[in-house]
Amino acid sequence: MKKVAIYGQAYTTLAEKEVKILLTVLEKHNIVVFFEQQFYNLFVENNSLNKKYPTYAHFNDLSNTFDVMFTIGGDGTILRAVTYIRDLDIPIMGINTGRLGFLATIQKDQIEEAINLMLKKEYTLQERSLLQIETSPATEDFAELNFALNEVTIARRNTTSMIGIKTSLNTEYLTNYWADGLIIATPTGSTGYSLSCDGPVILPNSKSFVITPIAPHNLNARPMVIPDDTEILLEVSAREKDFLISLDSRITTVPLDTKIKIKKASFTIKSVLPKNQSYLNTLRGKLLWGEDVRNESL
Repeated sequence: MKKVAIYGQAYTTLAEKEVKILLTVLEKHNIVVFFEQQFYNLFVENNSLNKKYPTYAHFNDLSNTFDVMFTIGGDGTILRAVTYIRDLDIPIMGINTGRLGFLATIQKDQIEEAINLMLKKEYTLQERSLLQIETSPATEDFAELNFALNEVTIARRNTTSMIGIKTSLNTEYLTNYWADGLIIATPTGSTGYSLSCDGPVILPNSKSFVITPIAPHNLNARPMVIPDDTEILLEVSAREKDFLISLDSRITTVPLDTKIKIKKASFTIKSVLPKNQSYLNTLRGKLLWGEDVRNESL
């Protein structure tokens, strides 16, 4: 490991402490560090760095010469970091200053150990599939960033009325969901918005996606797991003249006549899993599986 990138979205006391720990460990091993420009500016404004660092501001400023990107924050920070990495194959290691942390799993007291394990190559890379969207007519906001690591969500806009979402799989009609919206989630996104709408948990290496309706009116509508080589076609009907499409947390308003095609993206995102961690341990801890919490308040 010779060169790394650091990405974060907000300056907090906790983030400052974790970045300083990270820098100390990296510099001890003579590893070159690049900061995301806006994140770096926050630290400069708060006089939190004792030296200058090179920066990057866009996907074009990075390359596959970077060994890893460290994110400082929660899972949402990783979703934003993906827009910088795209298809460059730069692995991500998330240092958690957020809450749940299904993706950002490295705690402050684990930073040095995690880096040492990486240097000794005692880790695995989890490949995470993404969704890619295409609209007709074309949507300008999706010209460059047309992919999502967690989910693509179709949702109503400025109305209390439900929308209809005609859904076809590989051109074959499936059903018309009458609901507040529809979530198409990857295995990574199965523990996000989809889970809060009663979707299933899918392991990261599963070759599948899940379709999860949001508050469906047709009560027999249930989440549906599909193979990840399926092409999903959506057409929306509603009282309003437009509706919302969300790629992870990036939301765009599109006209009602917009047709949507969703399929697996041509690239994956790799997350670093140190030898001392496992996805099932994280899942069990975050969802409190096997924990008896009935007497915690006594």
